[in-house]
Amino acid sequence: MLSLTENALMVVAVVGLSVALFVLMDRVWAWDKRHQHNDVTGWQLGILGTTYAVILGFMLYAVWTDFDAATQNVEMEANSLTNVYRLAEGLPEASRIEVQTLARTYAQRVVEHDWPEMEQGRTPVESVGLASKMQHALTSVPDGSRSVGVSQDHAMTELSAMTTCRRTRLLENQLSLPAVLWFVLIVGGVLTIVSSCMFGSQNRLLHGVQVVFFSLLIALALLAIADINKPFRGSVHVGNDAFVRALENMK
Repeated sequence: MLSLTENALMVVAVVGLSVALFVLMDRVWAWDKRHQHNDVTGWQLGILGTTYAVILGFMLYAVWTDFDAATQNVEMEANSLTNVYRLAEGLPEASRIEVQTLARTYAQRVVEHDWPEMEQGRTPVESVGLASKMQHALTSVPDGSRSVGVSQDHAMTELSAMTTCRRTRLLENQLSLPAVLWFVLIVGGVLTIVSSCMFGSQNRLLHGVQVVFFSLLIALALLAIADINKPFRGSVHVGNDAFVRALENMK
């Protein structure tokens, strides 16, 4: 994913190419000749711009919804891990120490290893075995009082929820918009900018400013979609704050 500097350079490049296209259009096809066809190009630009705006808005909403879902999923995973740690207080001493140690280790591995690996697009493996060890530790709790059984049962429920959230997190790290949708977004943006340059206006400065604003908005929207599309990568991403808080609560 692009950094903030690369994003800024990309915006400048898109706006610069749009201005260059606008200047080239003026030289190849004078404004007064284009002005004669404004009644045709005007409504075509209106329909094309509206259609592209709907597509752009829908894509932005879709990736933001996925981003928000990834954030909530991380919070639920960290909360379930914290609940496992707290419920272990009702277990026998040996089992309590083992489960709580594994829970703290899991949070540390997620913060120190899972997030850096996900930022690089890799599937984290450091915390995989720890969930299985916690499950084994909980199922190996010796029979005891009713309160021990209740703590064990609730801890298993929270552990199951945590592992489900973890699998969802790894899946969300791999998913992205299909290439065909990116093709629609990019081609639609190019066609819309070209159509705005085809409009004939006597006020060249005002027309040029409008092209700049139009291309700037399209570039920013596409870069926002690209950044939010990968919830655990890029300049805008889901952080590991939930697990940092969980680790602090455990300590």
